[in-house]
Amino acid sequence: MPEQRRRADALRNSDRIVRAAIVALHDSGTAVPLEEIARRAGVGIATVYRRFGDRDSVIRAAFETYFAEEIEPVVQAARQAADPRQGLTDALAATVDTLAAHRALLTAAREAGAFQVGIAERFMGPLGDVLAVARERGLVREDLLVRDLAAIVVMALATVRMGADDGDQRRYLALLLDGTRPSPQPLPGLADERIFPRQVAESRPAEGACPPEGACSAEDPRPR
Repeated sequence: MPEQRRRADALRNSDRIVRAAIVALHDSGTAVPLEEIARRAGVGIATVYRRFGDRDSVIRAAFETYFAEEIEPVVQAARQAADPRQGLTDALAATVDTLAAHRALLTAAREAGAFQVGIAERFMGPLGDVLAVARERGLVREDLLVRDLAAIVVMALATVRMGADDGDQRRYLALLLDGTRPSPQPLPGLADERIFPRQVAESRPAEGACPPEGACSAEDPRPR
């Protein structure tokens, strides 16, 4: 029982640290020190290092928690859309807007190597079945993959900079989405299709829709 209690306490501490990091970044910007995050979490700085090892690991956990809790519901909502293309468009636009509104977290995640196509793809996996229906109806390119949708989000958010007040990301998102329309010209293949066998298979008509759980069958990274 004492061991179980210690494990539960450790997990609660991790969760408090992650959530304190999200709030601290929003309030104080990307330069917020680990000591401030620890203070907000109500733990000692040694606990932060013991649970995460370094600042980048805290930022990565905070970003993945935010992505899971704020973006996953948006992605899931797309599965209820009557028009699958519109569902995809709305999900990507909401994702971009939500992340752009938290610039400090987004910037810190970039610096920590947490905002990458692979991470976005994992959380956007549920769009796989929406994308399959959109392909079947001829509303998007036949070779469009979930990974491409994740890359669109990453590219659109590349226009977001700390201190900027404009919404350029919506303009570039519109340009990128225009490239998803049906086209007889096939896209070049992925650099290494062995890394993404399921997503590559999606582009083959005989495979049909990807399972609803999509890439989200991967282990949930949120602290418990």
